[in-house]
Amino acid sequence: MRVYSLAVGTGHLARFIVFGSFITAELQPNDVDVFLLMDDGFDAGQLTGETVFVFDHTVAQPYFGASVFWLRRQAALGGEQTTVEYWQTKRDGTRRGIVEVIQDDSQ
Repeated sequence: MRVYSLAVGTGHLARFIVFGSFITAELQPNDVDVFLLMDDGFDAGQLTGETVFVFDHTVAQPYFGASVFWLRRQAALGGEQTTVEYWQTKRDGTRRGIVEVIQDDSQ
């Protein structure tokens, strides 16, 4: 939730994808894997405070217990959906489950 809140707080979050053992039936997953797709106007160099840690992969893991990967929409080679599907594919070619968290703006 903290990673999600900080990513939303940038005002540039396009998609928030959770994958890996956290969304499986595994009783005690060891971490959370997150892929963030950010709007093209996102500038990580303008971040301050704790939000900086979300966008630094080497810091996010020990700080949040989450492996965070991100890119801007313009860098989504083959398109946004193809990029999301890439993160769904394991190294052995099989597919892993993913969950997309969608913000409910109606409240």
